[in-house]
Amino acid sequence: MDEQVEILLVEDNPNDVELALHAFSKYKLSNRIYVARDGAEAIDFIFCKGAFAHRTIEEPPRLILLDLKLPKVDGLEVLQQIKANPRTRMLPVVVLTSSREERDIVDSYQLGVNSYITKPVDFDQFTAAMQHLGMYWLLLNQLPREKPSS
Repeated sequence: MDEQVEILLVEDNPNDVELALHAFSKYKLSNRIYVARDGAEAIDFIFCKGAFAHRTIEEPPRLILLDLKLPKVDGLEVLQQIKANPRTRMLPVVVLTSSREERDIVDSYQLGVNSYITKPVDFDQFTAAMQHLGMYWLLLNQLPREKPSS
């Protein structure tokens, strides 16, 4: 993978993956998206382990869209590992999930999530949500230039 990934989409539902990719493509928000289908793959990708050992942690994704209900390692554990590590702590993480459970919302914010969004079930609303997410996090949001010390 030559170019830096802009969005890491951590999602196990193929329909949601397809909808998100369609929306990002339709609105020309990013063509550098990597999809991790479970929490273990996401952790390996972010921390450049296993199949992703060739990546460098100095080129993280600009945005992580994280589902909570994932196989192998759940989204809250992925979030906890990202925010606990000084090298990845400042990465913007948006939980994008079907869960409306108050406990999931509270736990996500306690672990340091940047935003918590419940997935719209309607196609048009889902597409619009992806457009707004991409525009805000990739075009409007300012990230610090300084890399955190390890």
